[in-house]
Amino acid sequence: MSRFVAYVALCRAMLLGRLALTLAAVGVGIRLAEDPWQTVGTLVLITVATTVQVTVLSRWPSVIRWRLGFLVVDAVIMIAVLVLDQGNVAFFCYAAGFAALTGTLLGARALPLWFADAGLGLAVATHLLRTDGTVDSISAPFVLAFPMMNIVCGYGAAVVTAALARYLDASIAAVAGAYHSAAASERARLARELHDSVAKTLRGVSFAAVALPTLLRRQPDLAEELASTVSAGADTAIREARELLTGLRRDALDRPFPEHLRQVCHAWTEWSRVPARLDVTAVEEPTPAARYELTQILDEALENVARHADATLVQVGLQERDGHVVLTIQDDGTGFVPPGELTALSAEGSFGIIGMAERAQAVGGALRLESGSGTGTTVVARVPLSAATDTATARPDGW
Repeated sequence: MSRFVAYVALCRAMLLGRLALTLAAVGVGIRLAEDPWQTVGTLVLITVATTVQVTVLSRWPSVIRWRLGFLVVDAVIMIAVLVLDQGNVAFFCYAAGFAALTGTLLGARALPLWFADAGLGLAVATHLLRTDGTVDSISAPFVLAFPMMNIVCGYGAAVVTAALARYLDASIAAVAGAYHSAAASERARLARELHDSVAKTLRGVSFAAVALPTLLRRQPDLAEELASTVSAGADTAIREARELLTGLRRDALDRPFPEHLRQVCHAWTEWSRVPARLDVTAVEEPTPAARYELTQILDEALENVARHADATLVQVGLQERDGHVVLTIQDDGTGFVPPGELTALSAEGSFGIIGMAERAQAVGGALRLESGSGTGTTVVARVPLSAATDTATARPDGW
C-alpha cells in the first residue's frame, strides 16, 4: 500500500510539473505567436486536462491500477494538443511529460513508447522545418534534437521511480526489523519478570509440596504448618501474576510518559494519603521498555516510602540530560544509612532496591541511592532515551 500511494503521489507530481513547464515555456513567447488565441486555447486545454487528471487521482487513486488505460487517455490528450497547437512548443513539452509518465508507471518496459513518442516528435519537428522558412540552419539541429529529450525524460522518470521503490522497500524492511526486535525485547522482558517473581514463588511452593507427603507420615504438626506455607505461597504467586499483568496493561503507549507517571503518583497518593508531587521538564518519549522499567522503579520506590519512610511528602522529578531520561524520587522521611555497595542490601533481605537497580541496568541505565538517618531518601534512575544509545554511557557513579 505504501508503494501504491507513492506511485499516485509521483504521478500527480509529474502531471503538475508538466503543466508548470508548459505554461512557463509557452507563456514566454505567447506575444510572438502568429495566433495568440490558438496558443491560449492550447494552454486552456492542457490546464483543464491536467486538473481533471489530478482530481481523479486524488479522489479515486485506484484508477492508477489501470496503467495502460490511464496512459491511453493521456496519449489522446497529447494528440489533441498536437492538432490544436500545430506542433509548437506546447506539444513538445506535453510529449516530454507523457514520456516521463510512462517511465513512472511502466518503468523500463515503456522503452518502445519512448521511441514512439520521440519518433512522433521528430516527425513533427521535420514537418515544421519543411513548412516554416523562418528556421535557419543553425537552430534546425536543436529543433530536431529536442524530441530525443523524450527518451531522456522517460528513462529518468523510470530511474527515479525504481529508486523510490527501493527506498520504500528498505524502509518497510527497517520498520519490520524494528518491530520484530521490539517484540523479542518485550518477550525477553516478560520472561525476566516471570522468572524474578512468579517462577521463584512457584518453585518454592513446588519444593514444599514435594516434602509434604513425607511430613504427613512422620511429623503431622510440621506438615500442617508446611501446608499453610504452600497455601500462602500460592496466594503470593497469584498476587505477583496479577501485579505483573496490571503493570503490562496500565501503561498506554499512546499517552505521554509524564502523564502516565502523574497518574501513578495520583493513585499512590490516594492510597497512602501522602502527597506525591511530579515535576517534569521537557522530555522526549523513552522507549517502551524504558517506560515500563521506570514505572516499576517508581512503584517500588513509592512502596518503600509507604512501608518504611514515615514521610509527609514525596517529590518526583522527570528530566532529560545528555540523551538520557532521569527519574528522581525524593522523600522527607526517616531515611537510613545505605551500604557502600547496593548488593550488600541483599544480605539484609532488602531486595527491592536491588530490583530497582537491576531494572535500570536492564535498559542500559543505572540507579543511584542517597540517604541518611533523618534526612530522607533519594532514588535517581538514569536510562537512555533511545535503545541505540551506547550502554557504556550509563554510569552508576559520578553523574
